[in-house]
Amino acid sequence: MRKPKKRGSPVNSARIQSWLTEFDGYRVAITEERIQEWLNQFRKADVDLGSRVLDALVFVKSEGMENSLRIMINSLPGWNIDPARRTGKWRFLTFSMSAGESGDTIIPKCRTALGLTGRLHNKMFIYKSDLPLQNLGPDDTVVFMDDFAGTGTQATNAWHEILEELLPEGPKIYLLLIVAGQQAVEKIHRETRLEVVSDHILDSDDDIFSTKCRHFNRPEKDRVLFYCKRAGKKLPRGYGECGFLVVMAHKTPNNSIPILHSNHDRWRGLFPRLA
Repeated sequence: MRKPKKRGSPVNSARIQSWLTEFDGYRVAITEERIQEWLNQFRKADVDLGSRVLDALVFVKSEGMENSLRIMINSLPGWNIDPARRTGKWRFLTFSMSAGESGDTIIPKCRTALGLTGRLHNKMFIYKSDLPLQNLGPDDTVVFMDDFAGTGTQATNAWHEILEELLPEGPKIYLLLIVAGQQAVEKIHRETRLEVVSDHILDSDDDIFSTKCRHFNRPEKDRVLFYCKRAGKKLPRGYGECGFLVVMAHKTPNNSIPILHSNHDRWRGLFPRLA
């Protein structure tokens, strides 16, 4: 969570322009008109609060994802862009469990980030169904990649239901995440053989409703929750009660609070998950 502006700061053209610059590249265009429409859903006395929520939001741009992947992969033991200096076989694949999930976008970003877009490198980028035919042993490395993990439940379920059986010979296995909640990292480490590497870790102080979040006081948190119940009454604190203020350029995680992404007749999120 970023530090928001001071309470009572004007919502002027400079502030709006800073939001437009920060949120540029979202899958649905963020315009000044849409920002105003979003803020107009708050009561007049709460517009300042809604504005400070936008200030605090962490927006991960597409180019930021590529940079994160480059940094994380280059940090892995045994990896080298030069095959002659690389340890064992390397295989990269998305962690998404079904077609259409947000993590599906990550393989093209990875190949671009590493400069491995040519056909020569195709054998390193595979599907989960290809794993049994790869003959991967202890000297080899499998790198799963995904954009976000909030609670870790999806990852641990996928491991026990599918992935564990596909990797019986014990290669090194990493799960690279652009953004992850601390509780997700701990759960995945505890319950699987996946070694989690994340460029951005969100802790309890990134939960807007947590007592450890110092950017908003208790009455403000109560007011945010009031609007979140209007926007998403089933999960007003976000999935897993994470309370995050995080938006990825290609999609908003459902672990983020619903006033950011819910889209129905009672609330229009600025960052809808569906176009």
